[in-house]
Amino acid sequence: MQQREQLTAAAGEYVDSGRFKTDLEKIVSYPSESSTAEGRVALKSYLDEVMEPAFASLGCSVERFDSWRGGSNSFLVATRHEGQELPTVLCYGHADVVDGQAAGWTNGRDPWVLNEEGDRWYGRGSADNKGQHWINIVALQLLLEQQGHLGFNLVFLLEGAEEIGSPDLADFARDHRGSLQADVFLGSDGPRLAADSPTVFLGARGGVTFHLTADLRSGSYHSGNWGGILRNPATTVAAAVASLVDGHGIIRLPELLPAGIPGSVAAALELIDVVPQPGDPRTDPTWGDSSLSPAERLYAWNTLEVLALGAGNAAKPVNAIPGSASASLQLRFVPGTDMANLESAVRRHLDAAGFTMVDVSVGQSFPASRLDPNSPWVSWALSSLEETTGRSPVLLPNIGGSLPSFVFAEVLELPTLWVPHSHPGCQQHAPDEHLLKSVAREGLQIAAGLFFDLATSTTPAGGARPQTAVAAHPAS
Repeated sequence: MQQREQLTAAAGEYVDSGRFKTDLEKIVSYPSESSTAEGRVALKSYLDEVMEPAFASLGCSVERFDSWRGGSNSFLVATRHEGQELPTVLCYGHADVVDGQAAGWTNGRDPWVLNEEGDRWYGRGSADNKGQHWINIVALQLLLEQQGHLGFNLVFLLEGAEEIGSPDLADFARDHRGSLQADVFLGSDGPRLAADSPTVFLGARGGVTFHLTADLRSGSYHSGNWGGILRNPATTVAAAVASLVDGHGIIRLPELLPAGIPGSVAAALELIDVVPQPGDPRTDPTWGDSSLSPAERLYAWNTLEVLALGAGNAAKPVNAIPGSASASLQLRFVPGTDMANLESAVRRHLDAAGFTMVDVSVGQSFPASRLDPNSPWVSWALSSLEETTGRSPVLLPNIGGSLPSFVFAEVLELPTLWVPHSHPGCQQHAPDEHLLKSVAREGLQIAAGLFFDLATSTTPAGGARPQTAVAAHPAS
């Protein structure tokens, strides 16, 4: 059996033997919620007791930046340097989780206790993101055990606040650009296209939330006595929303759209069929731009979603014109969208439409990013996944959701490869979050194959490297 096959077989056996489950039990037990003070204490313990020893076993030097600059995010950077001429990979994961939501878990499950039921391992963080970054760490350990070296330089970055928007991550990357430099970025977060579809995605859509508010008077007034002579703020806000996005999901303001879909992105999406999995909602073929395929609408175009719309008391309405109304909207956008002028564009549009009484305020935002599907790193990664699984992997130019991929693509200027080890139905932000054992097993084999190929095969970072060529370069 060839060394690569031996390594991927060892990866499968690591799951089959129960060792991965034992690891997962331990890492799930830390309630590292980034939204609570107690969770941030648990996060520190997780880094102290699990992550630092794991990276020490890889011969890494570790730097910690707890509550960096007094903020809510903490960082861990693990580094193993084997040789100046070798490629360097930057890996990433996040050690925090969303709130446990213990009251919502079914069948008496505890979010902090791993529960195995069939192919599912239930527990908060099992899929998002502890299970996924642990898969990559175990793959590195297995490669090191087999070869005695990695065959490349490793930088592994963990952050502690991805679930609250990755505060300070971009600034941290700028300040530590030298120590985070690499030839390629490899992260595992988010879902595959489907549970049985090994997937590579190259970035994420961005998102920006903005609010429309018509605060016209301090109280409500009788709709019979005043209807027809008092402006209704609810009607006004609803009309303002409809002027931006119509009742079929079509964005009506051109400034909220991208310049177009690059040819390489369109070509990649021709192979993608968006098929809801069991438990997913049914999609509506009449929603959104019908000139685009469902895959293009989801992965290559912008959507403007109304997240909340409020006026009066919807549960118990009274015969009165409300004094104020508001709407919260979110634009999910792809690269090529002019985000710098979004607020002014919306303001000009509302003014021109006669809605000068509607205020606009922009809230949280995060940029979009996408590696060109024609990058040689993409074909390298796809070949590796196909060799490991025996199946053609799915290539997504970007996912529909959001990750801090722009930090690695734009701030650090790295080719970004995301290889997720979870599936769309994992319920990662809800009760009953779970990781599929079958996906974790294949994911560990995929990760082992990728790292093996980075050490031994021809990559865009350089030529082929025989394994004996790095034996003289111990970790520093």
